[in-house]
Amino acid sequence: MTQPTETLTATPQGIARAARLLQDGALVALPTETVYGLGADARNGEAVAGIYAAKGRPSFNPLIVHLPDTETAKRYVQWTDEADCLAQAFWPGALTLVLPLRPDSGLSSLVTAGLPSLAVRVPAHPVMRQVLQALDGPVAAPSANPSGKISATTAAHVLAGLDGKIAAVLDDGACSVGLESTIIGLTGPRPTLLRAGGLPSEAIEAALGQTLEIVDGAEIIAPGQLASHYAPGAAVRLDAETAGPGEVLLGFGTMICDLNLSPAGDLTEAAANLFDHLHQLDATGQQIAVAPIPNHGLGRAINDRLARAAAPR
Repeated sequence: MTQPTETLTATPQGIARAARLLQDGALVALPTETVYGLGADARNGEAVAGIYAAKGRPSFNPLIVHLPDTETAKRYVQWTDEADCLAQAFWPGALTLVLPLRPDSGLSSLVTAGLPSLAVRVPAHPVMRQVLQALDGPVAAPSANPSGKISATTAAHVLAGLDGKIAAVLDDGACSVGLESTIIGLTGPRPTLLRAGGLPSEAIEAALGQTLEIVDGAEIIAPGQLASHYAPGAAVRLDAETAGPGEVLLGFGTMICDLNLSPAGDLTEAAANLFDHLHQLDATGQQIAVAPIPNHGLGRAINDRLARAAAPR
């Protein structure tokens, strides 16, 4: 694709246009409460292949399929009591469940990267939900950014990385959560935390009445598990109290810094600001130093993204 990406507004006309493009096999970046997703009809193999091509995403990295409700999700995966518990507690919302794939799902095998399981989510964002209803089909949608780079939380972030590579972006402002969904694996003997995200694991454990297993990371079985991911162009140094020579400082809490995730030390605010602030600091061309972030609640997901951003590339 060589023509510029079309920017759609979150009006009935824009939503209908987005759904038509998806029906025609095109790629559309869509707003969700977590981050902007790069959407394609999950039943269309060529469209799904287009996601991997546009992002430069490794084909062994599976995709999350977004659905309008729990009943629709049951058409594509083998449902469990634990899935029912979590869906009732947290859907629609920032939670993805990985469950055994139904053999008659009708989805492109590229969505699962050939795995026997499928990652499914029912998003809460009203515009995304309207697109799903208008399409009346499953939408595969990883984050709408070049693979391994900082996730997009605004339409401007999407265009900075993918302009000319996708058909359209449906602009509905900044994402409210600002971190990708939490991913829970339900294919083994116990529920497993596959990726920390916008829903704190403590809330999930409380709903289940049991602790989560922690994946060892040796095998890619869900999105967002690559060691180097969510990375700016500049190098990232963690647990920095001050900026060194040639660095800009991303702060947290009361401190002198170039940008602050949350001067009040609020982890929810910090999560919502994380990717936008990384985009802004990356634009300076300087190395990014990041202040320590408390490692509880949403802080676990923030630290997960920062660790991957700082990993060797």
